[in-house]
Amino acid sequence: MTTRRSQASLALVVGQNRRGTGDSDLLQGLVAGEVWAISETWHRFAPMVVMMAERCLGSRSEAEDICQEVFHRVLRKVKTLRDPSCLRSFIYSFAVRVVRNALRRRKLLNWLSFEDPESLVDMHWRTLDFESRDLLRRFHILLDRLGPRDRLVFTLRRMESMTVEEIASYLRISESTVKRSMTHATDRLSHWMHADPCLSGLVDGFRSTQ
Repeated sequence: MTTRRSQASLALVVGQNRRGTGDSDLLQGLVAGEVWAISETWHRFAPMVVMMAERCLGSRSEAEDICQEVFHRVLRKVKTLRDPSCLRSFIYSFAVRVVRNALRRRKLLNWLSFEDPESLVDMHWRTLDFESRDLLRRFHILLDRLGPRDRLVFTLRRMESMTVEEIASYLRISESTVKRSMTHATDRLSHWMHADPCLSGLVDGFRSTQ
């Protein structure tokens, strides 16, 4: 899949270092459009957004584009946030929704093109050996076969260690729907892993927790 890349860089936002600033002051600065607040919000929360998006999408470059879109939306909507203690979850909720839309677009484009998706084309796993990288690549190919909601629920639950309640809140679906999606995703992935000689030995551990 061809990814539309923005010309902006993740390192563009600069400003005075205010790492000791609390979320209350930070939110006030964002609402006022202060440059230091925009910079600090970026440096404080962008790594979280990029990491989650990369795990969900299997692409570092796409995750960076997602991050820029997320913060664009956050800055447009930040005046609607009333509780400073919810700033992190406010940003994360935008990230989850933007990733979900990206997965839907990817699924549609793959269906229209009748081509297999390209997985892990640029994930940053330099610390892994060749065998581990190959297993991860194979696993993400299987993830690409899931529907967008099942994939996102699975990733948030197993890779982001989120609770069922948190996932339901972020995706705006019921907890029972989250549980059904998780079960469906796990069953399908287990079946596909059994059919892959390289992944079949991991199935027991894979199913041990949901």
